Amino acid sequence: MQFFSKLMKHTDVMLGIGLLLVVSMLILPLPHWAVDLGLVLAIAGSVMILLTSVNITDPLQFSVFPSLLVVSTLFRLALSIAATKLILGTGQAGHVIETFGNFVMGGDFVVGFVAFLILVIVQFVVITNGAGRVSEVVARFTLDAMPGKQMAIDADLAAGMIDEETAKDRRLKVKQEADFYGAMDGASKFVKGDAVASILIIVINIIGGFAVGLFKGQSDPMTILKTYALLSVGEGLTSQMPALLISSASGLLVTRAGQDRSMAGQVATQFFNQPKAIGVASVAIALFGFIPGFPATLFMGAGALMFLLYRFLTANPNFSKVFDPPKEAPKRAEEPPAPTGPEAVLPLLAVDPIEIEIGYGLTKLADVKVGGDMSERIASTRKQIASELGFIMPTVRIRDSIQLSNSEYVLKIRGEEVGASEVMPDLFLAVNPGSAIESIPGVPTKDPVFGLDALWIESDQRELAERVGYTVIEPSAVITTHLAELVKTHAPELISRQDVQVLIEEARKLNAAAVGELIPEILGVSDVQKVLQHLLRERIPIRDMVTIIETLADFAPKTKDVEQLGEIVRSAISRTITRQYLDPENKLCCLTLDPALERKLADKVNVTSMGNALVLDSILQAELVQSLKSEYERATMMGHQPVLLCGSQVRLPIRRFLDRHLPNLAVLAYSEISSKADVEFVGQIAA
Repeated sequence: MQFFSKLMKHTDVMLGIGLLLVVSMLILPLPHWAVDLGLVLAIAGSVMILLTSVNITDPLQFSVFPSLLVVSTLFRLALSIAATKLILGTGQAGHVIETFGNFVMGGDFVVGFVAFLILVIVQFVVITNGAGRVSEVVARFTLDAMPGKQMAIDADLAAGMIDEETAKDRRLKVKQEADFYGAMDGASKFVKGDAVASILIIVINIIGGFAVGLFKGQSDPMTILKTYALLSVGEGLTSQMPALLISSASGLLVTRAGQDRSMAGQVATQFFNQPKAIGVASVAIALFGFIPGFPATLFMGAGALMFLLYRFLTANPNFSKVFDPPKEAPKRAEEPPAPTGPEAVLPLLAVDPIEIEIGYGLTKLADVKVGGDMSERIASTRKQIASELGFIMPTVRIRDSIQLSNSEYVLKIRGEEVGASEVMPDLFLAVNPGSAIESIPGVPTKDPVFGLDALWIESDQRELAERVGYTVIEPSAVITTHLAELVKTHAPELISRQDVQVLIEEARKLNAAAVGELIPEILGVSDVQKVLQHLLRERIPIRDMVTIIETLADFAPKTKDVEQLGEIVRSAISRTITRQYLDPENKLCCLTLDPALERKLADKVNVTSMGNALVLDSILQAELVQSLKSEYERATMMGHQPVLLCGSQVRLPIRRFLDRHLPNLAVLAYSEISSKADVEFVGQIAA
């Protein structure tokens, strides 16, 4: 037993040796007993494969079948070639082939040859062709359905219905299912090739054996033909029996659609659930007994048995449940006693990173059963955030709240409200971007994201609104768009050390040397987190983690100031920053500071507990704000969306100063402008 256990630990080595032996059978001659042993193993293996395919409850439980089909086909072909060598060389083919030929054919090779042809036709034309077609269709539909299944998994994950581990398992199962049916589509071609090869081998054996017998002068031509034909047809029948069993197993596997139990239980349950069909069938079969010439006893007897079965099922309507055993409830681990001390309130302290509270009237937007698509849209928002910022948006918890009105929703970050508005669940929001050519009837409101004038309109007015220049948004899209903007704004708060660790591990796969040099020898994960927060605070994408980490590895040994490191990283990803602010004509519209004013501001930069900051008197502060606002508004009225250019020394202090006065004006340093950018200066702030 111990030897067997140790042997089972090296199944990969055993399989490799077995495949080498199969290949050697194609070259080396085998004795009679080896061919007999191989044929017995082939028949036994095919029976095991067929019974396994019947009794499994999910095709993925036998996912190794396509590879097993290829190996078994190669093994049978090797046995056929070995048997051909014996037939042509010695005029014998072993006890299994000879006995099988005499028993099945009764010594008449013509009967055996016809039986062989019928067997091949049944396998090739009916079973293999049908299984191949089903495999092709199932593989195509499975691959087409993959994106939808993946989106459904992402939606469940975004809605908090499943955790990351469950989502990972589901994605793996979807991939395995697609791989299995794709492999079955290709593997079915081997069965077709096996059937064709069997016909060719038997013809070659008969012709070759007849030629060899005549050349050696073994006997008269008819005796030679009968001898070699008997052995050749016997070999063909012997090799085709395992092939027929395996092709049948292939057909059963690919047609197991919607079955969650073994095939026998499904057949019995579904037949016995239809007693009326059995009753009508019993009458129909009995009527055949009245046709002259038909065996009345057999038909009447079959009809009587079916009628008795019908009466039994009618009297026992729950009999079919015998074949449908109840599913065992999953065993639950013994739960520890509920805490009664201070620990009893610990679950109440948990805070979700992102939470949406909705009024009762908005619950249908989140309920998938009634067509709600909020979960699906949140999943799309997560992908959008990841694509734009390179930031992993946390799971969003959706809750209904009786404290809100029917049409109200509240967005929370870390348990605190950061946004709220109202949505009409049965109407559409028509936002006027400023280009609408005429007004339409509707309920006036404001776009909750950008504060633009908008209307709540009926669905039948959607086409009219779009035609006159309104942007029409569905109710669930209003909430998720609001959510996306708030997540971008609060990304520095939401990115945790765990998220940073995940990003670092992904970067390690691409540049292990830089990550290993930086962490933990020079900077810790918390330091990298502060640098990423510094970038996200101004919505700078952090997707290029490799460049960020390499830059930190270069400059972190010289300074540990995370703000200074963040400014250095900004210069390293200048192309990414520049691309964000290009206008539709690929121009970067800029406002600049008068050199004298910039020198004056540089002298006003002081180091505070919150970092470098501008310390200005009230008069200079008011003049600077007024000049910036007037230039910014003038450039905006000209159709530009300008940024403020300045030196690296004053960029961050000016940005902090403008957070209170002009938060929409981006501030860039000269070093953060890509060398290939088409820069256009549209204004200057004088001293």
